[in-house]
Amino acid sequence: MKPWLSVIGIGEDGLAGLSPAARALLQAAELVVGGERHLAMLPPQGGAEIAQERLSWASPLSELVSRLTEYRGRDVTVLATGDPMHFGIGATLARAFAAEEMTVHPHLSAFSLAAARLAWPLDEVETVTLHGRPLARLALRLYPGGRLLILSHDAATPAAVAALLCERGFGESRMVALSHMGGQKEARLEASAESWAGESCAGESRAGEVADFHTLAVACIAGPEADWLPRAAGLPDEAFQHDGKMTKREARALAIAKLAPYPGALLWDIGAGAGSVAIEFLRAAPQAKAIALEPRPERRAMAARNAEALGVPELDIRHGEAPGALAGLPAPDAVFVGGGVTAATLEAASAALKAGGRLVAHAVTLESEEVLLAAAAAHGGELTRLAVSRAEKVGPYRGWRPAMPVTQWAWRKGSGRKGQGG
Repeated sequence: MKPWLSVIGIGEDGLAGLSPAARALLQAAELVVGGERHLAMLPPQGGAEIAQERLSWASPLSELVSRLTEYRGRDVTVLATGDPMHFGIGATLARAFAAEEMTVHPHLSAFSLAAARLAWPLDEVETVTLHGRPLARLALRLYPGGRLLILSHDAATPAAVAALLCERGFGESRMVALSHMGGQKEARLEASAESWAGESCAGESRAGEVADFHTLAVACIAGPEADWLPRAAGLPDEAFQHDGKMTKREARALAIAKLAPYPGALLWDIGAGAGSVAIEFLRAAPQAKAIALEPRPERRAMAARNAEALGVPELDIRHGEAPGALAGLPAPDAVFVGGGVTAATLEAASAALKAGGRLVAHAVTLESEEVLLAAAAAHGGELTRLAVSRAEKVGPYRGWRPAMPVTQWAWRKGSGRKGQGG
């Protein structure tokens, strides 16, 4: 099929900023789709050589995709802001239509324009969207000296970001709101997070001075009590809300290392408890995904709070108990079994695991250890026993207090019956 769906990025300079090729596609379209702001840039209907049929974006976007499917094979143009493939509508459409059906003409992205205004090397910047996304996503990206470029949701976003920065000990951070970049209404407003949040708390929010359509830049400055955590595996146990039944720091770090997170990988965390392993898996690799399976509601609630506090609110937390609840889940790239280790659960998880995927299971009781020993005998893999002692007070002195040892089985699914070790 020849390309019929054109996705054209447009800037504040409107039609004048389009390339001749993009203008030709726009003029040839039977249907033009865009937001109200985009459609307002077009000449009035009836007197210009641009489609008479125009459609505003529907919400949810699934309705737009369904509508476009009815036009398959006809010339359709979708207008988008900046680069449609960078947090834009182009990425959504690319999941619904084949690349051969689409033609994409990007404009300068908001991130490119902001980096140019600030003279920030774009490859040294964290980019994130808060447009329709939870503010909690920023928690993962806060660290001393970090630079953030944020696609804001609306005029209230800077005040919300400032409050989060102050709460986390980054109140001295510099914030710059860049509005309508590349157009006649371009504006810049700069202040510290403390100043922004302070005015907002006093009822004199700067939100009124910022346009809804803006990009927010943050130069992170960490105070002495700044609350930030590395993305490396093995966060302190105190970073999580838990009831004591949690994979502890040292065992968790070893598990994450052997699960080998990578961008886009899907983890099943079976018997997730407070969600610590799934959360660290998501923190370790961008676009990673995790399904946390936990039968107890109070632990699911703890996992949800932990995921939000640690910057990965996208954690998919589900009620269920293995092996029955595993049926119908998307095939995983990695599986962690931290609670309820049974032969049936390991069998179901290993069968669902993709070729080359990794499975890690922990046991602390003799009965669950027997299950892992049998699995290793049947499939191969690597057995490790982890024993950790911590220095604690013994009267006026200190002594080593051992934690319960953990037996770990790590297995990589290969082409043969026994697979490979981690």
